[in-house]
Amino acid sequence: MNLLQKTKLNTLGAAVVGTGYLGTFHAEKYSSLDGVQLIAVCDADSEKATKVAKKLKTKVANSYKDLPEMGVVCASVSSDTKTHYEITKYLLENGIDVLVEKPMTTTIEEASELIAIAAKYERILQVGHLERFNPAFTRMRDFLTKPWFFEVRRITPFRGRGADVDVILDLMIHDIDLVLNLTKEEIVKVEAVGIPILTDSIDIAQARLEFASGAIANISTSRAAFQSERSFRVFQPDRYLSLDLEKKKLKMAEKGVGKNLLGFPNVNLVEEKIDIRDALFDQLKAFTDAVRDRSAPQVSGEDGLRALKIVQQVKDSILKSTSRLSEISGPVL
Repeated sequence: MNLLQKTKLNTLGAAVVGTGYLGTFHAEKYSSLDGVQLIAVCDADSEKATKVAKKLKTKVANSYKDLPEMGVVCASVSSDTKTHYEITKYLLENGIDVLVEKPMTTTIEEASELIAIAAKYERILQVGHLERFNPAFTRMRDFLTKPWFFEVRRITPFRGRGADVDVILDLMIHDIDLVLNLTKEEIVKVEAVGIPILTDSIDIAQARLEFASGAIANISTSRAAFQSERSFRVFQPDRYLSLDLEKKKLKMAEKGVGKNLLGFPNVNLVEEKIDIRDALFDQLKAFTDAVRDRSAPQVSGEDGLRALKIVQQVKDSILKSTSRLSEISGPVL
């Protein structure tokens, strides 16, 4: 029985490559999914993998290259970003469907190649843009008609996780993906600024994206803040939506009927009730459903590539702005 035939069975053999903070949660969710068996976990740090395997009563693979022979048909790749391409490429070429954490790779070229490999070997390739499954975000989509302006902030204290890449690849890419998913439009202009604070890479960045329709998205990101904030605000004709991605709350201000005593339109304030769900569980269920049904993933490799392309434009704009500043005032950090 080949691997393609195995994917049609009721029980899917799953694995997790990279058992750090997020990978551990992936392993736990696979263990709780109906019709899925967590066959193995692996990590460059064998002690980490052993600890997770013992807790979840599964096996430790010495290498991700051992997974095809262990009956694994789908896997999460949640290792360091710089290893995503190498590991995902191997798994796809050897018959395993992959959910690769965001960013899917560090370069556009690598992402494009993974998409081509997945197509060649008829494999599912999903990118782990988890916020797509945030229940507050999915609820907000129901109220969108013609968004004209986005104001997005994602700031967090420095925790070390994701510090192998700059804050644009680490955090801003989440919101770039969300905005792209909501607009489905071509971006015609990107302007950005950013500086390093705690690492050798950019730790604080602001980007302004302009779409072909004239819609604007302002995105602010920092991993050098005193407290966390994940806010996503959308303005459109007759309605303003304020989304707290962290607390999973959605508030709206809607233009009402008539005018108040000052002659301004009446405004109705509404807080939507959110059906709180486990976003990671939903993401992995969507992935394993796609594996079982051989259907298109909800967040495709092409989605991941599009976000990466805008990330590169943001980086290019920051480089230009830094160069201009250096010419005026001398070297910057």
